Amino acid sequence: MELFPLGLVEDVEKGNPLAPSPTETHSTTGTTESSPPKWKKIYRATSAYLVSWKLEARGIQRVEAHERHSLQTLGFTQVGIVWFSMNLAANNITLGMLGPVVFELGFLDATLLAFFGQLVGNLAVGYQAMFGPRSGNRTLIVARYTMGWWPVKLIVLLNIVVMLGYSLIDVVIAGQMLSAVSPHNSLSLVVGIIVTSLITWTISTFGYRIFHYYERYAWLPQLIVLCVLAGVAGPKFDLSSESQGDARTIVGNRLSFFSLCLAAAITYSGAGADFFVYYPEHTAGWKVFAVTNAGLALSFTFMFILGIGLASAIPTNTAWSDAYNSSQGALIVEAYRPLGTFGSICSVMVALGLVANLVPPAYSSGLDFQILGRWFEKVPRPIWNTLGIVIFTVCALAGRDHLAEIFTNFLALMGYWVVIWIAISLEEEFLFRPKMKTPDNDRGFDWTAWNEKDKLPHGYAALLAFLVGWAGAILSMAQLWYIGPLAAPVGDYGADMGNYVGFAWAALVFPPLRWLELKKFKR
Repeated sequence: MELFPLGLVEDVEKGNPLAPSPTETHSTTGTTESSPPKWKKIYRATSAYLVSWKLEARGIQRVEAHERHSLQTLGFTQVGIVWFSMNLAANNITLGMLGPVVFELGFLDATLLAFFGQLVGNLAVGYQAMFGPRSGNRTLIVARYTMGWWPVKLIVLLNIVVMLGYSLIDVVIAGQMLSAVSPHNSLSLVVGIIVTSLITWTISTFGYRIFHYYERYAWLPQLIVLCVLAGVAGPKFDLSSESQGDARTIVGNRLSFFSLCLAAAITYSGAGADFFVYYPEHTAGWKVFAVTNAGLALSFTFMFILGIGLASAIPTNTAWSDAYNSSQGALIVEAYRPLGTFGSICSVMVALGLVANLVPPAYSSGLDFQILGRWFEKVPRPIWNTLGIVIFTVCALAGRDHLAEIFTNFLALMGYWVVIWIAISLEEEFLFRPKMKTPDNDRGFDWTAWNEKDKLPHGYAALLAFLVGWAGAILSMAQLWYIGPLAAPVGDYGADMGNYVGFAWAALVFPPLRWLELKKFKR
């Protein structure tokens, strides 16, 4: 069965409100405009050229109901495979390593915390994924209905940082592994980073159809070589390792690692709906939610356990310790060392498997740039996609020797804004939207108004609640460079509670602020 009909690209072109046409029709007067503005001509010419090369021309424009494809063609299995495939990547192995190495946790402690942390984070991703079929809009277009036209741009900027930051981490790990597996490190880390970025650019630039095709099959070779890794390295894991420190310090480290794993999962929320906008409107939301959570949970659990196991043996395995001191990617390569040439082949496959984790954020960041404003929207998605890849590649080359610090600081910090936004979104939908009347009666959401500023909330309540949540997160965070006063009393290194305090503070202040906003502005 073919994943998408061959006419997808043509459908995309037809669905693009700026696609080539001989005349312009004004909806209010019925008159035609024979000479459209110059920028529109340029955009149309660019779109036509991209489509001729089978690239996806559509940007953030809503996918209308008649443009969707049937569930018989798409299927719920594809939803689970997309999440499983993109997440079955070595960056999650290196994240798992941080439990024993950075937070000094034993194998059992770290495994349980990683498992339950990602389960909580996955819930938000599943919630956002449901909006793809439901609305036909990209994730942060949906966020306009909560945050408003102008405040949502803050969310968009933060999400771009998340997407490009994740990509930075991925290409560095891929570069580390390719360098470590080459004879005498003859392939430099710089070359490995650039090669991985170029492959990512090729796949993500072609767009939705190629992205889904790639993710549909990329998981199988990855799963095979990762099972080989578990088989060859598993007997060396120190399953009896104990958490280090006094009782309060262990509690603080447990909470911080739990928060880090939660943040790793929840940051997918900013792109949750982007990959499913061609699913029909009648798609069962609960099935999208369930399959999303299943795909993420299976991949996260497997990868985290591999990383925790590898790190648990570092204190007792000199070769692994030396490899880790070189880089996290080098430790994975060293674990394959007993298999000789076959192990080297497996290492290369794991390194290149990171492309599956790179393509989704690179694709979504190209869409997010368009949401920043009318002029940004006029620039085709592939151009923004290319710019995003150039940015994270340059940053990766600059920060390639400080991956562990980037990982621990960046991931946890980025999780804070996501949980605050999720708190506001849940209350907007379930407390306020059901009371609003819309043409399609979808909990008060008029999805056709996605690009009409005057029909969207002003966002004053959401912005104030967001800032209050951020204040709570700052007071409760525990990072290497800063420990908030609410987090500091727990152990020697504090306990990262920014996610929970930020969520709670935003959830408490948003309802009364939104009630006042509705009373004053009626939208």
